[in-house]
Amino acid sequence: MARNTQVPADTTAPPITSILARFVAGHASRGWSDAVDHEAHRTFYNWLGCAIGAAQHEAADAALSAVQMLQPAPQATVLGRTERVDMASAALVNGITSHTFDFDDTHLKTIIHPAGPVASAVLALAEHLGSSGREVLDALVLGIDVACRIGNVMYPDHYDRGWHITGSTGMLGAAAGCARLLKLNEQQTAMALGIAASQPVGLREQFGTMTKPFHPGGAARAGLMSALLASKGFTASPRALEAPRGFVQVASDKRAWHEVTDELGERFEISFNTYKPFACGIVIHPSIDACVQLRDQGVTPDQVKTIELRVHSLVLELTGKKEPKDGLQGKFSVYHGCAVGLIHGRAAEEEFSDAVVNDPAVVALRNKVHATVDDSIAEEAAHVTAVLLDGRRVEVRVEHAIGSMQNPLTDAQLEAKFGSLVAPVLGEAKARAITAACRSLALAPDVRALTALGRP
Repeated sequence: MARNTQVPADTTAPPITSILARFVAGHASRGWSDAVDHEAHRTFYNWLGCAIGAAQHEAADAALSAVQMLQPAPQATVLGRTERVDMASAALVNGITSHTFDFDDTHLKTIIHPAGPVASAVLALAEHLGSSGREVLDALVLGIDVACRIGNVMYPDHYDRGWHITGSTGMLGAAAGCARLLKLNEQQTAMALGIAASQPVGLREQFGTMTKPFHPGGAARAGLMSALLASKGFTASPRALEAPRGFVQVASDKRAWHEVTDELGERFEISFNTYKPFACGIVIHPSIDACVQLRDQGVTPDQVKTIELRVHSLVLELTGKKEPKDGLQGKFSVYHGCAVGLIHGRAAEEEFSDAVVNDPAVVALRNKVHATVDDSIAEEAAHVTAVLLDGRRVEVRVEHAIGSMQNPLTDAQLEAKFGSLVAPVLGEAKARAITAACRSLALAPDVRALTALGRP
């Protein structure tokens, strides 16, 4: 029987594997503006806080117990813990913890969480090598550019097929960042990207389970191993990304090749990174923001008859769990997000604990939230109306939630978020010390001073 494909193979695709390899291997250190470098610091800082914050989560316990069965050599730090393991296992575990709270960065054009795979791989390798802070930042910027540009090529088709795009492009960013740290040449870097191209990680079916945060961790480990293999002469197809049976054409019918080459080396995707104020799926944020605003306007839960929520269909597709049973499921419930936004005025990790998800007051308000799909509303927007028992209607429209590109977290807000995550694990003094170290990361001669601060 003949096999049909939706879109014929493109045999004239540009050589994006070699283009990206040349870019990663040859771009000048700090070859970008002060604004880009500032965003690199913010991205690293936010990632570090998320990774340390979840260090004691049961997912971290399970992952660490599993990798320790391999009897790994103590090459790199598991952030927020006393254990040190081999660098590939550190990349895996730190990648898992950085995404466990769903509190990490987001490249909104593709909804990739880029630092999870890239920073987790880069820092583990950098600690082993004794790399400088400047080298880490260079690798982070370039690795994120690779992951997000490939994401731009394929999104949304690739995501709509069911791939968790953070993992399924993250291994390329991690490979690129580690290749840069290892100072691989253009040909070796192309091999690293080619090896990584055969290791996409992540299915959206896993959302709401521990395997979702495994995706950036698995991608970090895969990318790091790809760069190490390439450094020793291991080979791959030099057209692994663009060939008719290469990664992009196998994984997506959208193939916007120009997204790789447009302003390459001039426009950096890390510039479009955002940082979450709420510890859950990004599409819930406008609804939570609206409910926090209702609270600020004096609406209290006991006044509410119903909450009418109008959102884009993607919101309910991704976060339509009406009756979440635990904290992980709560992160994929726009109903829960609305309830805690109005009750608590926030939605940090504490609001997604099992206890809060099952709190009778939260459950009662959650059951009053009625969501309607309206695709005239943008994915990043929400219209929320509180219908009160006295007949009044209080409406809030959020076009761009706090934490978005249009309404970003300030440096002070990001520092407060970092402290709320890190201080419970390492103490306030260490949280302040790590903050200071991150501010001057570009000047650090060896990142091992920073990773030492990341251990209890």
